[in-house]
Amino acid sequence: TDSVYFTKKISSVRRRYSEFVWLRQKLQANSMLMVQLPQLPPKNPFFSLNNAQQITERMKGLQRFLEQVLQSPLLLSDSCLHLFLQSQLSVSKMQACAAGRTRYSVTQAVQRCGLRRFHSQEDLQKDINMSCDSDSDSSECRDPEPRIKDMAINKAASTALLDLMGTSQEEILSCSSGST
Repeated sequence: TDSVYFTKKISSVRRRYSEFVWLRQKLQANSMLMVQLPQLPPKNPFFSLNNAQQITERMKGLQRFLEQVLQSPLLLSDSCLHLFLQSQLSVSKMQACAAGRTRYSVTQAVQRCGLRRFHSQEDLQKDINMSCDSDSDSSECRDPEPRIKDMAINKAASTALLDLMGTSQEEILSCSSGST
């Protein structure tokens, strides 16, 4: 998008139909009925992921819904819309973030989307702590130590395996980047 309303100009997020239903309900409640929201494509009780035509029709309907929502300046200021379009957060985490019940702001959630590669152990700990909010029931939020230890063990095991094979990490990286 080239809209000044959005922090990121490009984002890619996968959302389920039920999440669109949630978004529509939140937008309706947050706009206090001042905006007539477009309808979502009707829910088909016989919807099949194996039916390409049904999938295409639903995708087009959801696209029309979003295009119409994005025409309203009032809706463009809704934090739930920004989290929905520009973060990978679940519905419960979007709700908590928008309500201010997380350690991170809406802007931080949007900016951090997709930046989870090649973190140090310290960064991983910070990410786990930041992503755990009051309505999360994930075991990693209650005790992230086993996950961090598992990652360290997996890294040590993969390094040992490379050593056994007589291959260094630098050789693997140079092969994957196209040089030999």
